[in-house]
Amino acid sequence: MLNEQRQRDTDSVYKEYKIELVAEGGCGTIFLGASGLPVKRLEATLNQAAAEGWQLVFQVIEKKRFWLFWSRETVVLTLGR
Repeated sequence: MLNEQRQRDTDSVYKEYKIELVAEGGCGTIFLGASGLPVKRLEATLNQAAAEGWQLVFQVIEKKRFWLFWSRETVVLTLGR
């Protein structure tokens, strides 16, 4: 029984991880005060990774300071296979 549980645990763990960062544009942040996340670039990144056998494990949006007064969002993608 315990060996079966260990086997299931090790089967569900990814053997390899990769981090991808997709940030919003800097020019839009400076001139407009905010810019949307580049959805097409995010989609292209995920499609390319899926074609290479990667799966999305986790994602988070981080917001950090950009230059002096502005803030910028970045999507942090954790991929596994």
